Amino acid sequence: MDVVVWITAAALAAWLWLLLCQGFFWRTDLRLPPRTDPVRWPDVCVVVPARDEAEVLPESLPSLLAQEYPGNAEIFLIDDGSSDGTGALARALSDRYGGLPLTVDSPGEPPAGWTGKLWAVRHGITLARARGPEYLLLTDADIAHEPESLRELVAAAGAGGFDLVSQMARLRVASGWERLVVPAFVYFFAQLYPFRRIADRKSRTAAAAGGCVLLSAEAADRARIPDAIRQAVIDDVSLARAVKRSGGHIWLGLAEHVDSVRPYPRLTDLWRMVSRSAYAQLRHNPLVLLGTVLGLALVYLVPPAAVFLGLVARSGPVALLGALAWAVMTATYIPMLRYYRQTLWLAPLLPFTAFLYLLMTVDSAVQHYRGRGAAWKGRTYARPDATS
Repeated sequence: MDVVVWITAAALAAWLWLLLCQGFFWRTDLRLPPRTDPVRWPDVCVVVPARDEAEVLPESLPSLLAQEYPGNAEIFLIDDGSSDGTGALARALSDRYGGLPLTVDSPGEPPAGWTGKLWAVRHGITLARARGPEYLLLTDADIAHEPESLRELVAAAGAGGFDLVSQMARLRVASGWERLVVPAFVYFFAQLYPFRRIADRKSRTAAAAGGCVLLSAEAADRARIPDAIRQAVIDDVSLARAVKRSGGHIWLGLAEHVDSVRPYPRLTDLWRMVSRSAYAQLRHNPLVLLGTVLGLALVYLVPPAAVFLGLVARSGPVALLGALAWAVMTATYIPMLRYYRQTLWLAPLLPFTAFLYLLMTVDSAVQHYRGRGAAWKGRTYARPDATS
């Protein structure tokens, strides 16, 4: 039992460190920084890579067309080899709703060494450069923007001197599985990449949320975006790293006017969403995978296990230490549940959700070594040096 006491004490120590020393990752009050309207609104081009997105475009694209932006703005939707009529639907929506000018084009199949999405982004940026924009808004086809979204992003970037401003879109939480898994997805992301450190020029932490990235054209040139990250499966984090390493000032926070409309109603849908890139996040390193599994087990699974073991074995120290660690864990998750407007009764279930993520991560590695790699919309990225 002494060994169990020490392991549980280590779990509690880990949670106290996460609570106080990991950039206050659990706080959800980091929204767009203070902003003022510029004297002259810069030109912006919006680039939307889209592959088989006919299901979500009727909800997302009209919101982009309806942006209330005081300056010049134009949308480039890049149909990345869709088989469901995505391009034709985008044109029809533009004809129906009007609004910002829309160009729909297709880049063809990506060459060796490029992921499909980044090849589409490259094509969109190439088209956009002919307009000479000062900013590029890179946004996914499932992202709906409130009418003031683009205006607020540009104002925040200008007022804060940011080269990159990104917002973590509020993901859909409608089904039971979405309520259990989705808030935890953002919680874990913030734990890995504390938002407050991202904006700190002295910190090496860099990340962005691919659904909504406003990038200055100058910073894109300086960081060679997207060519410098053409093989990246997790393109948003790679983009932010490239911009920050090239001297750019970046910012990431939670969104209030940006939402994802993509549904993940079943556990299998969420499982695919996470497992397709989880092992890539670990850089396909089995030792890092082992450390991650052990770390997840210590931090998330030991506390509840210690409570039950302590009660069964009548060991007060084990039960108390486990309960304290579980309580800290639960408390740090509550702000994210409030942000997602979910019942707080989900907070004590975080160990179960973490166990699901542990299994998804292991499955991602298994799929990688079976040669299947990260799969999305009919494309598979088996190895970082063999993407297509």
